[in-house]
Amino acid sequence: MSTNQSVTNPLDSLNDMAVFARVVEAGGFSAAARQLGTTPSAVSRQVARLEGALRVRLLERTTRKVRLTEAGTAAYGRCQALVAAAREVWALCDTHTGAPSGLVRMSVPKAVGRQVVHPLVLSFLAQYPAVDVQLVVTDRVVDLWEEGIDLALRITDAPPPGLAGRPVATVRHRICASPAYLAAHGHPAHPRDLAGHACIYLGEDERDRHWRFVRGPEAATVTVHGRYVANHSELRLEAALAHLGIASLPGFTAQAALHSGALVEVLPDWEHRTSYAGTAWLLYPPNRFLAAKTRAWIDHVVQGLAQLKS
Repeated sequence: MSTNQSVTNPLDSLNDMAVFARVVEAGGFSAAARQLGTTPSAVSRQVARLEGALRVRLLERTTRKVRLTEAGTAAYGRCQALVAAAREVWALCDTHTGAPSGLVRMSVPKAVGRQVVHPLVLSFLAQYPAVDVQLVVTDRVVDLWEEGIDLALRITDAPPPGLAGRPVATVRHRICASPAYLAAHGHPAHPRDLAGHACIYLGEDERDRHWRFVRGPEAATVTVHGRYVANHSELRLEAALAHLGIASLPGFTAQAALHSGALVEVLPDWEHRTSYAGTAWLLYPPNRFLAAKTRAWIDHVVQGLAQLKS
């Protein structure tokens, strides 16, 4: 590497630093180029120019991927902070420039996204005509920085470090069945009685068959079985309404059917513990200044989720 290249002003390398950070986050020059709308050779030249200015190699290049050197690791953390600071500046400007506008991208779990958040989008778009909303509906944990997501709704009692957030609702799971099913097969008096019933469960993992319950200091786990398994709560709801068995459902999914009497809660004095139960958190990068569009969306979601019955 040539060592005769120098930069009289470090500010001249700001763009190259941002491109270097993008290469690391994207995992290579080609992926970074696609995200930046340029060519891999142009991205490579910018990183090489930064290396020349710093007089140190930042990346080890192979035919398939890039790997950070020791110096590159140190530089990446600082370049990443630089990009984050630039985003804060833009957010600060947006905070003081009037009405919210632009695109807000939010990651939400499938059931909450479809049944709770989606209805909130419709009224939000009517209220804020200059703001667009993209829901990324997935149960996968997304990386907000790498995937360009503004905020995420996650159900967890242990929010991940490095993100700002606020608790917005409590999500419970309820065990429900139709009155006709219970009349034909009896009412379970204890979680262990569920082993003798047809149960409708998630089925994405072997652990989904092991229903856990807590009542005060008492705990119980029962292995359930049934003729119908579905990884969508609305399908499990319809199966329970069709008298196929006892279903595990998020409270917001079962709410209307319980209110109408179409379903009856089973073992209501026991708390049903699942990975989809707990506190719903709105999480976002810890910027000091949130964009007006993001603040407006957060306020709207918080207000909507305050009405959530679980």
